[in-house]
Amino acid sequence: MPSLHIVNKAPDHARFQTCLAAVADEDTLLLTENAVLAAVMAQGLPGTVFALSADLEARGLAPADIMANIGRIDFAGFVSLTEATSRIISW
Repeated sequence: MPSLHIVNKAPDHARFQTCLAAVADEDTLLLTENAVLAAVMAQGLPGTVFALSADLEARGLAPADIMANIGRIDFAGFVSLTEATSRIISW
């Protein structure tokens, strides 16, 4: 069963690393708050990855800064992800 993993910790936080270890290929990873900083890192992220647009903008990250495989999502999209997923894990 695919899961939605919502992580809000910065990439150097232990909980962020624990989350990455738990994400399977069929899962979706949503980066919020300081976790959006991972959207500009060179390392690959597992699963399908989205970053919350408002948090990207709040941290001064422009669309050109974001890795190509990461989708930008607004709050309505966030809600749609939660509605479409039966298992949600917040990190």
